[in-house]
Amino acid sequence: MNILIADHHPVFRRGLKCMLKGDKNFNFKGKVEDGRFLINEIQKHHPDIIILEIDLPNSNGVGTLRQIRSHFPEVKILVVSCHPEEIYAISAVKAGANGFIAKTRTVKEIKSALFTICKGDNFLSDNIKKKESSDSRKAEILKFKTLSTREIEVLNLLSRGKRNKEIAQDLSINEKTVSTYKTRLLKKLNVDNIADLIHQSRLLQITD
Repeated sequence: MNILIADHHPVFRRGLKCMLKGDKNFNFKGKVEDGRFLINEIQKHHPDIIILEIDLPNSNGVGTLRQIRSHFPEVKILVVSCHPEEIYAISAVKAGANGFIAKTRTVKEIKSALFTICKGDNFLSDNIKKKESSDSRKAEILKFKTLSTREIEVLNLLSRGKRNKEIAQDLSINEKTVSTYKTRLLKKLNVDNIADLIHQSRLLQITD
């Protein structure tokens, strides 16, 4: 399987190559550090698998998954990300990923994820089920699962302290649309202000 790594962290890319070195099942064909060049690099290298960080610079988060899936329906995508699995994993798979695993997982688990999607199955870590098994967390996490992919993207950008104008630029939407998403977030999650919204999401490890 030919692999293209789309990640802007040199240490992670090198570590991944070392991890799979000597495994005849995988062959590294190239790398991408900037979302602006992702589609071109896929066209150039024709990978079987893309290992993708959805927080790639100059990309639209999980929106990038839809773009890849639209242009290259045959390619397999494993998201290996710093974002929380219990929220982003479901959104990523819905957007077109074949699997999602956090960068905090073990080498064995990442290999397992790769082999799983190679066989044609989707991969979701056991970590998702374990965290949802807690009754005290489950009800609150279920609230966040009602959010659309775009609402989750807006929430994450808000948690990073970005203003409406910056969010609009990052997601290629207008500021009025950002305000609409903020209003929806407050209503869906039953909080009175953005500060409480961000605080709640951080307590549940939904955002950074």
